[in-house]
Amino acid sequence: MNHFKVTIIGFIAAVVVSFYGGDKVCAQEVRIQGDLVSSYVWRGFYQTGVSFQPTLGFGIGDFSLTAWGSTDFDGTSSSEGAAAKEIDLTAAYTFGDSGLTLSVASLWWAGQGANKYFNFKSHETAHHFEAGLAYTLPLEKLPLSIAWYTMFAGADKNDKGGQNYSSYVELNYPFSIKSVDLNAICGFLPYEAGVGVYGVPNRGFAVTNLGLKATKDIKVTDKFAIPIFAQAIWNPRMEDAHLVFGITLKP
Repeated sequence: MNHFKVTIIGFIAAVVVSFYGGDKVCAQEVRIQGDLVSSYVWRGFYQTGVSFQPTLGFGIGDFSLTAWGSTDFDGTSSSEGAAAKEIDLTAAYTFGDSGLTLSVASLWWAGQGANKYFNFKSHETAHHFEAGLAYTLPLEKLPLSIAWYTMFAGADKNDKGGQNYSSYVELNYPFSIKSVDLNAICGFLPYEAGVGVYGVPNRGFAVTNLGLKATKDIKVTDKFAIPIFAQAIWNPRMEDAHLVFGITLKP
């Protein structure tokens, strides 16, 4: 597993170098944003309460590298244990105008104070390594997208200690009503994969994430607006539902 660790560190170093050319930064796009949400719900599963979720992204051509995080406000002295803390790194490549995007991500949510971020040993690491393939239909009147994600290495293990290959599929359909941007979501676990990362026995196909998200900019000045959003989420598999409100801060 030391070879795997060296490979990961080497990949990160190569990505960083790719954004620098001599003394000049080559990144064509830089994304900075932070979301404050009333609760953190991931793929239909409740994670924690009020959270702040920053994003830092870089893009060059069809390649992007994004760091996304989430932390709640409990701190290390929480009566329920360490505060929730997640750091996800995603490298993605979009194949021109084909509508196809390939991504590889490291998902890490061990919590505040867990440390050992750089432990990549197969049966000790808290990282979940996930590959994704997304496609958006090339139709202006039907901009439906579908994405498939599979965890291929890391902490997603089955009860025998082998890789579980937990997968998740999500369909998104964006549309607008007047000045409100909406997105309809349908996410599901496509096949039986044991308990795995989702924390519940998956007895075959299971819909876990039905949602509708509405986003609107609140105008503050002629040059500055604050996007707000609300999202209704239903998880038929868990017989659960959530209503999330959020505020986005960005330049």
